[in-house]
Amino acid sequence: MTDTASPSSTPPADSSDPRGGLFKAVDLVGETLAALKPEQYDVITPCPDFSVRDLANHLVSVLRRLTVMGTGGSFMSHPHFAPDVADGAWAEAWAESRAEFDAVWSDPAVLAREIGLPWGPVPGAAASVIYTNELVLHVWDLAKATGQSPEWDPEMLAAPLAHMHRAVPAEPRGNPVPFGPVVEVPRDAPAIDRLVGWYGRRP
Repeated sequence: MTDTASPSSTPPADSSDPRGGLFKAVDLVGETLAALKPEQYDVITPCPDFSVRDLANHLVSVLRRLTVMGTGGSFMSHPHFAPDVADGAWAEAWAESRAEFDAVWSDPAVLAREIGLPWGPVPGAAASVIYTNELVLHVWDLAKATGQSPEWDPEMLAAPLAHMHRAVPAEPRGNPVPFGPVVEVPRDAPAIDRLVGWYGRRP
């Protein structure tokens, strides 16, 4: 998954504040980036065509882009990959970008602010759910590829799980939907397994 998800990925607006899950996902990405080892950089992740290096670089760009978008700025404000971040410097770049992200997304006004996504604007509350899902899937990809076993906070998974069937239906999959077929998992499987399985990952 990239941060150019399809229009159907917009969750319905409601009165809840989903930013707690978003901030926990941001925390977890930072921890996972900090644990990457040089010998893992070229390992291919479960996200097709992305190595650990590619995905780490992309995540830094996603955080920067999300910060700008939270102020009402353009989705195109940052490229798909962060060109200025050297191998192994992703955790440092993440921490630096995190300070600006916190300043923008800690403001309750962001929940109602119009966030311009490629298919059209959504409220900040909806964008928060979309990007929590984005970060969770990609941090799972990194963890899976590098043998990490993070703790999956229930609050972090709650909104993505609640919206996943509406966000990306079981069919169609493939172009232009950037996910493979649903991987069936038991109903009582851990929440993270149910989430990644819906998006075509094999837990």
